[in-house]
Amino acid sequence: MLLKDLSVAALVLLLSFWLTKQLARFSFGLRLLDHPNERSLHAMPTPRTGGLAVLASLSLGICVEQFGALAWKAPGGVITRESFWALGSSLLIALVSFLDDWAKLPSGVRFLVHLLAAAGVIFGAGLTINEVGIPFAGSLSLHFLALPLTLLWLIWMTNLYNFMDGMDGFAGGMSVCGFGVLGYLGYAGGHHTLGTIATLTAAGSAGFLWHNLPPAKIFMGDIGSTMLGFLAGALSIMGIHDQVFEFPVPVLIFAPFIFDATITLLRRLLRGEKLWQAHRKHYYQRLVLSGWGHGKTVTAEYILMFIGGASAIIYNKLVHEQARLILLLGCVSIFAVFFFSVRVIEQRSRVVCAD
Repeated sequence: MLLKDLSVAALVLLLSFWLTKQLARFSFGLRLLDHPNERSLHAMPTPRTGGLAVLASLSLGICVEQFGALAWKAPGGVITRESFWALGSSLLIALVSFLDDWAKLPSGVRFLVHLLAAAGVIFGAGLTINEVGIPFAGSLSLHFLALPLTLLWLIWMTNLYNFMDGMDGFAGGMSVCGFGVLGYLGYAGGHHTLGTIATLTAAGSAGFLWHNLPPAKIFMGDIGSTMLGFLAGALSIMGIHDQVFEFPVPVLIFAPFIFDATITLLRRLLRGEKLWQAHRKHYYQRLVLSGWGHGKTVTAEYILMFIGGASAIIYNKLVHEQARLILLLGCVSIFAVFFFSVRVIEQRSRVVCAD
């Protein structure tokens, strides 16, 4: 079964690679460019339709997996009630984001669609975060907080992915690493649906990433970032709900995005800034602007992704609460050191410029 899934994943990767290459050509029919603005880190207009390649290749992979299971009358098809709503809601997000890329939609319309998609996962698929496992505190039942916190998780994952898609190779790399780890945990936990969908998503992202590495020839655009963010949130809830892993695991996996976006949002909120205005105050943006550039900064972020992903796998295997707590504190410390280092590098850069 795993060999078949890996074969389909290879097909998805190759198709995504080819489609992304075609979309990156300015002569291609879908010529939608991302022009530099006050939030951008790039200097030249760049195509932003790469998310279409990820979506198309992932959709083909899901179809091949499902029809293959039906044709051979084999168990393990990827379309279940849970995955149907998770994938369908992600597709809705992608379609509306594609329209937004072409003709800017009101923010209220986009938010309403995000709410509808989240409602599909919560009520259609019946997926909620009912418990949060905390070392030495056990599994804390959320009771009436389960629904609003699940909704918040889905909305935040969708939008933070969009916020963090601002540097060459960043969101694509997070998708390859993040969904790759989710896929491994799914297979290791006997959850074929989770393992397969996550692995195919990682493969589609890898095909895109090749063309998105610094200097990027193409961006994924909102269609890619919002879809991948929502799908990451939905698959995380699936894994938690079906007891493949506990809540800290997806937080560790996507820590480079979650920590940066959340801390930046809180800092801006405390400063009384208008949260809806474009900015370049995320830690990765500050590092690029301090002289590190895209290549060096994304390499540092890849190291953090590896640390987060490896920590998630180890956390899921640990049984002693003390070891789990030490691991969590160790990861938080590493990210704290990174964020502090960004501040130091930024200050030194200002001193050099002043001189």
